[in-house]
Amino acid sequence: MLRIACAPRPNLLQRANQYGFDFHTIDGEPYWDENHYYQFTLQQIERDLEDPTNELEALCMDLVEQVVRDEYWLTKLQIPKHQWQLILDSWRFKEPSLYGRMDFAYNGNGPAKLLEYNADTPTSIYEAAFFQWIWLEDQVKAGTLLRSTDQFNSIQEKLIAQMAKIPSDGEMHFACCQDSTEDRATVEYLEDCAQQAGVATRFIYVEDIGVNTKGQFTDLDDYEISCLFKLYPWEWMLTDPFSDYLAKSKTRFVEPAWKAILSNKGILPLLWQFHKGHPNLLPSYFEGEQKADLGNSYCKKPLFSREGANISLIEDGKPTLAVGGEYGEEGYIYQSLSPLPRFNESFTLIGSWVVGHEAAGLTIREDNSLITKDTSRFVPHVIVG
Repeated sequence: MLRIACAPRPNLLQRANQYGFDFHTIDGEPYWDENHYYQFTLQQIERDLEDPTNELEALCMDLVEQVVRDEYWLTKLQIPKHQWQLILDSWRFKEPSLYGRMDFAYNGNGPAKLLEYNADTPTSIYEAAFFQWIWLEDQVKAGTLLRSTDQFNSIQEKLIAQMAKIPSDGEMHFACCQDSTEDRATVEYLEDCAQQAGVATRFIYVEDIGVNTKGQFTDLDDYEISCLFKLYPWEWMLTDPFSDYLAKSKTRFVEPAWKAILSNKGILPLLWQFHKGHPNLLPSYFEGEQKADLGNSYCKKPLFSREGANISLIEDGKPTLAVGGEYGEEGYIYQSLSPLPRFNESFTLIGSWVVGHEAAGLTIREDNSLITKDTSRFVPHVIVG
C-alpha cells in the first residue's frame, strides 16, 4: 500500500462540472484530492480487503438472524419496542438490501480491522463508483498511468444489477433531506443507476413526503410511494412523528428496516462476542461491560453516531481526542483502538463497499485527525501487480 504523489488533471474543474460533481470543494477546502493516489497489489485487494468484506458480510447476516427475534438484543441496541415487528417482518420477507460500506484500519500489512459498518445511509458512493474511475481513465489516456493499471471498482455495475432485483412495480422514488448538496448528488447518482436498470424514478425531499387518508406515503403530486430509496437514517425514521405509518403503509424501503440493526454500532460488541478472536474484528463492548482485552487505548462511540460525531479516543488511559455532536443519549460502545496508518500529516481510512452482499470497491478518505469526518478528503486508488 503506497501513497504516490501525482499532478492533478489540468482540466479537473472542467471534468467535475461536466459530471455534476458540485461538492469537490467543501468550505473552501479540497474534498476531492488527486494530488496523490494509493497503490495496492492485487493480493492486498483480494486477500486483505475483498475476501474479509465478504466474510464479514456473511457474519452480519447471521447476526441479524440472531438479533431480530431476541428482545434482549433489540433493547440493547436501543431500537424502539413498537418497531420490533416492523424490523422482524422486513427480515422474514427477505426485503432486499442495495448497499453498505465497511470502514477498515489497514496499512497494507496484516489483517484489516473493521471499525464500523455504514449499512444504512453511506455516502461517497458517487465519488467511489464513478468519479475515481473517470480519474483512472483520464490518467491512462494522458500516459500518467500504464494501460495495465486497474482499480478495485465494480460498484456501478453491481448497483445497476441490484437495482433491477428490487421489486418496485417499475418505479422508485428517491429522497434525501433538503440541506445537503452531497446527499442530493448521491441520490441523483443512484437515480441514474436505477434508470440504467430500467426503473423509472421520481425525486422528493424527505420533508415533502406526505400521508394520504389511506395511510399511504405520497409525493407532492399525491402519487403513492410504492418503493422508496431514502438517504435518511432508520434510527430517525423509527422515532419520527410519522413512524406509526411505517408498518401500515405498503411502501418498500431501500434500505429495508432490518438495516436498523446493522447500522447500529452495537453490532461491533455483538460481532466480537459471537466471533471473539476473528482476525478482522477488534475487541468491543457495550458501555459498562468493558473487559481486559479492550486494553488501555480504545475508542468510545455512540450507538447512532454518524460522520465521526461524538466519538472520542482514549490512549494509554488518557483522553486525547474528541469530536462534538448531538449523539450519545442512546448509549456508547467501546472498541479497542487500531490507529489509522499515517502518511505525512494524513491519516487514512479504507472504506470497502458492499453491493447486493458482495464486495464491490473502495473509498479512501484522509484527514489530519485520527477521526474521519464528512469533510475528510477523498483520494483515488489503483491496483498494480
